[in-house]
Amino acid sequence: MTLKTVVAAAVGVLALSLNGAPGAEFGFSQAAAQDSVRKEVGTPLTEASRLVKAGKFKDALNKLRDAEAVGGRTAGENNAIEGVRFSAAMGANEPDTMVRSFETLKGAGKLSGAQQLQYMEAIAGTYLRNRDGGKALTWAQRYFKDGGNSSTMKQVLQNAQFASGDMTGAIKDTLEEISADERAGRAPSKDKLNLLLYAAQKKGDANAEGIATEKLLNYYPDPKLWAQILGGLPQKKSFDGSRYALDLYRLRLATGNMSRGAEDYMEMAQLAAQADVPEEGKQVVEKGFAANVLGQGAEGARHKRLADLMVKKIAEAKAGAAANEKAAMVSKDGDALVTLGMANAFGGNAKKGVEQIEAGISKGNLKRPEDAKLHLGLAHQLAGDHAKAVAAWKSVKGTEGAADLARLWIVQSRKH
Repeated sequence: MTLKTVVAAAVGVLALSLNGAPGAEFGFSQAAAQDSVRKEVGTPLTEASRLVKAGKFKDALNKLRDAEAVGGRTAGENNAIEGVRFSAAMGANEPDTMVRSFETLKGAGKLSGAQQLQYMEAIAGTYLRNRDGGKALTWAQRYFKDGGNSSTMKQVLQNAQFASGDMTGAIKDTLEEISADERAGRAPSKDKLNLLLYAAQKKGDANAEGIATEKLLNYYPDPKLWAQILGGLPQKKSFDGSRYALDLYRLRLATGNMSRGAEDYMEMAQLAAQADVPEEGKQVVEKGFAANVLGQGAEGARHKRLADLMVKKIAEAKAGAAANEKAAMVSKDGDALVTLGMANAFGGNAKKGVEQIEAGISKGNLKRPEDAKLHLGLAHQLAGDHAKAVAAWKSVKGTEGAADLARLWIVQSRKH
């Protein structure tokens, strides 16, 4: 049910009490309805209530002026007017008027605690419907402060937080709801997790974003969700798309998201070769051929040339392996050792790859230390040591993209 439907259902329409005085089905108390109302006030009030029931809310508000024009009104008559005005203002989308009527009735002691909560629920919903997030949030918070516990109002509160830009509050409250669901043995709804993800991305809260991403993929795993999340990474201002292009491809390949077909396989293979990991490039090309994505149609010959290039690159790497390893060992930094480790990890000697990457990290002076830890996790995974892979990925920090990728690898690796 949409917020508009919920609010409309909650408010209802005015009804006439048995003694002829107008009261409200929603909120307006029987005590107010029983107050003595003179005919000259009751007649326009009755007409106003009929206009509300007919959906002519503006006309109803205008008709109330006739009741207000009667001199010497009693407190009971004023309360009756405000009861009708509240519902008319609700239908006319005039929440400020609703507030004035509510405060009058509350101040006169004509609303029970439960009725006050109903009024506040309607006020908050109407402000939100009018896209006034700030006032909707104020009234939603007041509702809960006064003891309300409606699940509908929780949705209103969250929507108001988003509308008003209160991402901190949205994240806090949504995380609390998710925790409550999990404590009760329920899976948090996909919508709730998506709200958390959106709020976290808007605020730039990497921790909350990681929680939302992990729980979405744990509770609702499917290739389309992976595609959505991986597709969103390059859109983040902090994510270095060019630097992590190959790493992003690695996750796309692992999750079945090479959506552009031959173009993706070709580009990933070339990036792997450029990163001095030609064995990985060869494996990517082979997977493309096995999936009947490469080697087909007019581009088939080009794909075969790429496969041959990978073989050539591998041969060149093997020929220079000893010299490259010696140079890496005497280098002042550990970058070359990390690169050699990745090549060995994908080349079938993952154990040696892990040792080289660890040696590179220990040597220090790395240009990109977080990337090295990300790749150490991959090497451990290729070596079949899932626990060490997860430990390495959990150690990855920073905001440029390595930590995002590491969190996703942790989730993806659990299915193996």
